[in-house]
Amino acid sequence: MILGKKKNVIGLDIGSSSIKLVELTEGKSGFKLQNLALSSLPPEAIVDGALMDSVTIIDTIRDLIGTSKVKTKDVVTSVSGHSVIVKKISLPFMTDAELEESIRWEAERYIPFDINDVNIDFQTFGANPENPEVMDVVLVAAKKDIINDYVSVIMEAGLNPVVIDIDAFALENMLAINYEFPKEEVVAIVNVGATVTNINILKDNVSGFTRDIFKGGNQITEDIQRQLHVDYDEAERIKVGSKVDVTSRSIIQTLLKTASEALAVEIRNSIDFFQSTTTYEKIKKLFLSGGGSKIKDFNNVLEQEIGISVEIVNPFAKIEYNEKNFDAEYLREIGPLMAVCVGLASRKVGDR
Repeated sequence: MILGKKKNVIGLDIGSSSIKLVELTEGKSGFKLQNLALSSLPPEAIVDGALMDSVTIIDTIRDLIGTSKVKTKDVVTSVSGHSVIVKKISLPFMTDAELEESIRWEAERYIPFDINDVNIDFQTFGANPENPEVMDVVLVAAKKDIINDYVSVIMEAGLNPVVIDIDAFALENMLAINYEFPKEEVVAIVNVGATVTNINILKDNVSGFTRDIFKGGNQITEDIQRQLHVDYDEAERIKVGSKVDVTSRSIIQTLLKTASEALAVEIRNSIDFFQSTTTYEKIKKLFLSGGGSKIKDFNNVLEQEIGISVEIVNPFAKIEYNEKNFDAEYLREIGPLMAVCVGLASRKVGDR
């Protein structure tokens, strides 16, 4: 029997400060970059994961499709934040069909939302290493109204949403494509977005812990705007190291240091919580992605705070691309921002 090839998709990362698009094709030697585009959103278009200005979001998606000349219509996107719960639970062994039957009752014990207001999914991971009598299951619940909003803007833009993923899992896929670790090694990936920071801790390329922190780069941008009385775009440039006049320099240095340390402490607290509640080995390395990874010296501040080696992620590390179509320096520059999107683009229609 010849099985049809799974179709390519567009990875579409609808973030609160920008929308990113990536299309990959998969060959014998791995993934190849076909299309890539990104466009900024006005600061109030998405607030706390809620789509406040659908018209602008739809227009931005259409513009990205037009400029990148993507032919594929099938889209994988992702959500995170207050409307999403990811829980690792242990259950008695059962088939996927049996679990499908009972998952709603299990979910009610772990999810703080009305069960009728959420979409539920799960992934099984075999026997629990500490108790082989039960199996590990990752339970995911996302509020239907948020999912419906994302589906709606994608369809309005003329595209076909086929998978709604979770940001933390997309980062996991991106890491698996581009990096190799010894089987037992525990690593973390932290994606600092504009308003939400996603943390995912992995062992054997499987998520052991995820958490969203509701802090990101936007708070630092807003602090710079207030202190220096500059507009949003200028504050963004200053945040990532653009030169300022001598009188403002010490203000900015203090502000960036204070804000970076506060965010680093939040990340450390999550890591400490994870380490205190598990028998996992100590985390060996932390990969940093998202627009916030470009905050001047943030990677060094984070490394000092958590005492773990920090590397800014390159989501194109093992992805082929045609140098006539894509500038290597540009890919390096925007790479950390595209981490979620690359993970989404690696999915296929029909994937669970």
